[in-house]
Amino acid sequence: MNLIFRYIFTLACCLSTWLSYTQETKPKKIKIEYSGFTVKDSLKGDNVTTFVRSDQSQIHIVHEGVDMWCDKAIYYQNEDFIEAFSDVVMKQGDTINMSAKYVEYSGITQLAFAAGDVVLTEPQSVLTTDTLYFDRTKQQAYYRTKGKVVRDSSGTITSQVGRYYMNDKKYRFLKDVVLVNPDYTLNTNQLDFYSETGHSYMYGPSTIVGETSKIYCERGFYDTNNDTGYFIKNSKINYDNREVIGDSLYFDRNKNFASATNNITVTDTINNSIIKGHYAEVFREKDSVFITKRALAITVQEKDSIYIHADTLMVTGKPEHRITRAYYNAKMYKSDMSGKADSIHADHKTGLTQLINLKRFDSQEDYAEKRNPIVWNLGNQMTGDSIHLISNVEKEELDSLKVFNNAFLISKDTLGDGFNQIKGQRLIGLFEDNELYNVDIIKNAEIIYYSRDDKDSLIGINKSKSGSINMKFDEGYKIITLLNQVDGDIYPESQFPENARRFRGFVWRGDEQPESVEDLFNGDPPLELPKIKGLDAFVSEEEFFDDAMFERIESADEKDDDDEKKASRNLPKDIKDAKAEKDAITTDKLPKPLIKKEKKKN
Repeated sequence: MNLIFRYIFTLACCLSTWLSYTQETKPKKIKIEYSGFTVKDSLKGDNVTTFVRSDQSQIHIVHEGVDMWCDKAIYYQNEDFIEAFSDVVMKQGDTINMSAKYVEYSGITQLAFAAGDVVLTEPQSVLTTDTLYFDRTKQQAYYRTKGKVVRDSSGTITSQVGRYYMNDKKYRFLKDVVLVNPDYTLNTNQLDFYSETGHSYMYGPSTIVGETSKIYCERGFYDTNNDTGYFIKNSKINYDNREVIGDSLYFDRNKNFASATNNITVTDTINNSIIKGHYAEVFREKDSVFITKRALAITVQEKDSIYIHADTLMVTGKPEHRITRAYYNAKMYKSDMSGKADSIHADHKTGLTQLINLKRFDSQEDYAEKRNPIVWNLGNQMTGDSIHLISNVEKEELDSLKVFNNAFLISKDTLGDGFNQIKGQRLIGLFEDNELYNVDIIKNAEIIYYSRDDKDSLIGINKSKSGSINMKFDEGYKIITLLNQVDGDIYPESQFPENARRFRGFVWRGDEQPESVEDLFNGDPPLELPKIKGLDAFVSEEEFFDDAMFERIESADEKDDDDEKKASRNLPKDIKDAKAEKDAITTDKLPKPLIKKEKKKN
């Protein structure tokens, strides 16, 4: 008997637990916590109740973690659906507050629709719009009637379409997106913005315009808290009359700094110069650009552009007075002149270009010789400890050349295997139409010259010394004049020893002469470009009115056979129309907001 009793008791307990669980898991209905005045309308039937606030308090409505207050409410009991009017406030937990003039809410589908001065507030931002949809199941809010989000540290963001993902603290703004900050304005087609971190991701053609800079990209990231950005895909920065283009760009507004990686072009619009390479840094406050990895500087001229290549290029100075420094294995090329040196400095204002050899403690003698400054012009090779080229900036023409210390001018004999040579302490050359027409060798001048007659027959080899030597180039002829303390003579070729036909220090470097822009890169190590770190893959926009929402509505309908209680009857007209056309719906084709006319009469 006791055994039977225990069995019945256990069965009763299990049944009680199951009934309790069933009651607890059954969706709760909307609860009117405070109703004010209750109004019944016989025409609406017993299913509909109207509530009006009292003088003491607004109507208070509660449903599964949501509290709502309003001045007037119409509650459809059988449908568990409520309309709230006038000074409506809706709260979810301690983080989400919404206010509006009108709100519809379904306890079955947990879909809400708000209209009229809608304000959604979360801890980091405030969203305002005309109409807003709120899906509590997905924890998302959505507008398509233009909205504005204000975040103190980031600024104000406006867009035609927007969605807020509450779990991720993320906004997605679409169409005519504008972020206005005191320091800059951002425009883009799509912006994913995280309200807690201030991180924003741009998709499609985007610009960030500040007082001294303009950024363009088609895929980018910007940290609105720290004013730093990372941009890829057709990205460029216009920065103090400089345009920086690269496969990827980094920007720090606080430090006035930008860097670029891979396939870089920096254009100076004032000085008509271009720098190319594969890594660059731009410092605005210092008015400097640093670039390396196959660095190439181009001074664009109408008649003949000048190209300079080196391991590293640095451009400094205000726009009206730029200086280009090329150092370590520097080379230059233009159609009628080329040169090499350890370092080349070009002053764009004065037109002075210096070819110099930097002192290094680890240099080998053979390698150091190749770093010595050298210039080639129309078959003439000129070397020395340092070389200055002076250009006429206005005419964009070479004016003169100066070689300091150990000046050496060499050219091949027109017919034989010998070399014409002039050396001295200093060399001064004059140019006309970029061609060398006069050379003066000053102090301790020496010459070895193959003299020929009008028929190019060799007369003899002139080897002489003098205080100075002047040489003029006239229609292919060279007129040589020795001045002061002349000592020397012309010797027949047969009487001139081979070992005396070259001065001490003679080095012919014709094989080093760049004869094209491509030749400037001869001898460079193989180029290995780093792999650009991309941003997270683009995730296409999901429809707010999606199949999952419609399935949820249909599932609620299937649970109730009474047509008067169908959940789908209590949707804003937008959702009804979207549901009817769900196979063809797009964000662009959604119907205009329209609240049910039969409800609006109330």
